[in-house]
Amino acid sequence: MVPKRLDSIAWSMLAALSAAMGLDALAAEPAGKRPSVEQVIQRAGDLECDLVRLELLRDLRRRSDISDALKADLEKVIAEVHRFTHDKKLPYFSRKTWKSRDYDFGIAEDSPLEPLTWLYRGRMLSWLTMEMGNIWCQPPVRRDFLDRARSFFQRYAERFPKNRIPRMYLGEPIPPHKLYPPVPGAPAWAVYQREALERLADIIEWWIDNRMQPNGEFGGGWGDDCEMWRWWSPVLIGFDCPKIVRAQAKFSEALLSQPHMKGGYMDRMTDVEHSAEDSSDAMTPMMHLDSDNPDWAKRALRLAELAETLWMGTNQRGQLMFKSTFFSVKKVSAIPERACDTCFHGKALQPTLLYWQRTGDKRITKLLTAWMDTWVDAAKRSERGKPAGIIPSAIHWPDGRVGGLHEDWWDPHNTHEPTLYEWPSALSMMTNMLLLTHHMTGDAKYLEPIRWMVRIRMTYLETRPKSPKPGSEMWCGAKLRGLVGVLSKYRLITGSKEFDALLNAERSPYMTLRMQGSKRGLELALRNTAEALRINWPGYTNEVRWTDRVLRFPALFAKDHMFVHDVETIFRPDTGLLWSTVTGAPGRPGFFPVNAVRWCTPPRDLAALVTDSGKQGFAAELFHFGTEPRKMTAELYLLDKGDYTLRLRCQGTKKPSVAKTIKVIGSRTRVTFELPPRRLCTLRVGR
Repeated sequence: MVPKRLDSIAWSMLAALSAAMGLDALAAEPAGKRPSVEQVIQRAGDLECDLVRLELLRDLRRRSDISDALKADLEKVIAEVHRFTHDKKLPYFSRKTWKSRDYDFGIAEDSPLEPLTWLYRGRMLSWLTMEMGNIWCQPPVRRDFLDRARSFFQRYAERFPKNRIPRMYLGEPIPPHKLYPPVPGAPAWAVYQREALERLADIIEWWIDNRMQPNGEFGGGWGDDCEMWRWWSPVLIGFDCPKIVRAQAKFSEALLSQPHMKGGYMDRMTDVEHSAEDSSDAMTPMMHLDSDNPDWAKRALRLAELAETLWMGTNQRGQLMFKSTFFSVKKVSAIPERACDTCFHGKALQPTLLYWQRTGDKRITKLLTAWMDTWVDAAKRSERGKPAGIIPSAIHWPDGRVGGLHEDWWDPHNTHEPTLYEWPSALSMMTNMLLLTHHMTGDAKYLEPIRWMVRIRMTYLETRPKSPKPGSEMWCGAKLRGLVGVLSKYRLITGSKEFDALLNAERSPYMTLRMQGSKRGLELALRNTAEALRINWPGYTNEVRWTDRVLRFPALFAKDHMFVHDVETIFRPDTGLLWSTVTGAPGRPGFFPVNAVRWCTPPRDLAALVTDSGKQGFAAELFHFGTEPRKMTAELYLLDKGDYTLRLRCQGTKKPSVAKTIKVIGSRTRVTFELPPRRLCTLRVGR
C-alpha cells in the first residue's frame, strides 16, 4: 500500500518504491533536501505509476509554501487522479468525454498542474474511441478523436520525457518485464505458442488479482465484463488453470444472480446484441467447464422457453422468426423499425445451441430447424435488391420480407448504433447455426446458403470488379471474407473437399497445417501473437478502461488510427489462433464449437499443437519446457465410441514411450500419460 502521509521516513519509502518500479528520480534525491513545487510536479509527471503520482500530489497539497490557487487546483487534480485510479467503474468518464471530446479537470490552462491532465485526457479519448462503434467504425470521427488524443500524448511526452506511458500510445513499445530463455530442441511453433499462452495467462491473472471486485465484477459493468471469457478461452477452456476457472465460475454465478437476470434473461429492454450478452456469455463458458452440472442445462432450456412463448412468432408467410431486435425477459418491443430478426439473434440462444449440439434434444430440434428454415428461405429469395443466395442483414416482422423498414436491404436501421446490424454484421453466427443444423439433422438444405455465398465469393475473387454497387452481388462478394471459419469447420468434421478452392485461397495458417501439413505460416502467425503480447503490458492491464476491449490496444496502430500510416512492428494478438492450435477447433468456442481436446494441466511450460481431430482419431505434437517429467491428463471430445490405441512417441526414439488401449464410451474420454522434458513428442489416438 502507498503511505497516506509522506513525512521524511515515508519520503524515503516512496523513493525506494519508485526505484523498485524503475523510476529512479525520487531515489536520487539527496536526504534532507526538499524539492521545489516545480520539481515535485515534474517528478509526478515522469512517474508511470498513478498511485505514486497521487501520493506525491497529496504531499504537495499539505505543504505551507503553496498558494491558495495552486492548492485549489491540486484538490481538483487529486480528485480526478484518485477517481481514475480507484473508481470501481473504469469508464466513468465516457459520457462526459463523448459529449465534449475532452474531459475538463476544472483548472486553468495556465495552471502548473495543467500538463499533468494531458495524460489522462489522452487516455480517455483513446479508450473511448476503441470502445464506441459510433467512433471506431466511422473514420472521420475516429480521426478527430485520435488526433486530439495524440496531441495530448505528444505534449505530455515532451513535458515529461521519463514517462514511457504516453510514448507507448505514440507507438514506442514498452519492452517486456519477463523473458523466456531459449530451450534446446524446442521447435519454433512451440517457442512462440508457449510464450503467447503464458503471457495471455499472465494478463488474465492480473485482471483477477487487480480488478476483480468482491461481487465478481471487473470494473467495466456486467455487460462488458461478461465478454472477457472470449479471449480467455485458449487458457480457460484449452487448459485447466484452477485460479482462472474459479474466477470464471464466480463471475458467471454472480452475474446470473443479479436482480436484472432473475428470470433467466435480462429484464431491461435493449437490442439483442446487448441484452443477450449477460446470459449467453455467463452460461456458455460454464457449459464448457462444468458440463455435468444440470443447472446449466436448465438455464439453456429456459432460453428456449422464452423463444417459444415470447420472443418468436409465426409471420405472415407461415414462418417462425423473432418478432423484434429489442426484447427482454418480459416484453418484446412493438416499434415497427425495431421489428427485425437478425443474424445477431443467435446470441440470445447461444447456450441453447450448445445444449442441442450435445444432446440432440427433440424439442430444441423442432424450434431451431423451423427458425433456420425461415433464414434459408430468405437467403434463397431475390428481393428488394438483395441478390439470391445471400443471407440478408435482417428479416422484418410480421411480413417476413428481407431487411428492415429502411430503403437499403443491407442496413435495417433497427437500432441507434450505426453499422452494428449492417450487413454482413454477425453473418458468421448465422452460418455457424446453419452448419450446426445440418450437422444435427443431416439435411443438406441448411448448407445451401453457405454454398450459394461460396460461389458468389469465388466469382468475386476471379473477377475483382472495382467499386461494385452497394447491395449488389459483387458488393456482397467483396465482403464475404468471413466464410473461411465455417468452411474450415465443415472441412474438418466431414472431411469433404467441396470448399477447398476457397479455403486454399483464404484459409488460416492453422488450416494450412491441417490441410497441407505446412507449419511455415503457422509459425509466423504464432510469432506475431507472441510479439504482440510481449510488449506494452500496461496496454493490456492497468491502462484498459473497457473490459470488452482488453486486447484492442495494438489496433490503435493500424493504418489511419493513431497515425495515418500503420506501425508495422506492433501486431495484434490472435487468441483465435491459440484456441485452434491448442484445441484443434477452427473458429471460436461460442457457436458450434468443435474443440477436440482439453489439456487438464496449467498453461505453463507447455506447448500443444493439435494436428488431427475427428471421429476416428486424434493427434497432437507436445513439448514440455520444464526440466522434470510431467504427468499429463487430456480430455478427448470428438471420438466415436469404441476401442482405440494411444501412442506417445518422442523425438529420437524408435519405439513409443507409451502404448495402451483406451475405451471411448461417451463424449468425454480422459487419457493419461507422462511427458518427458524438453523433447518433441507426438500423441496419437487411433483405431
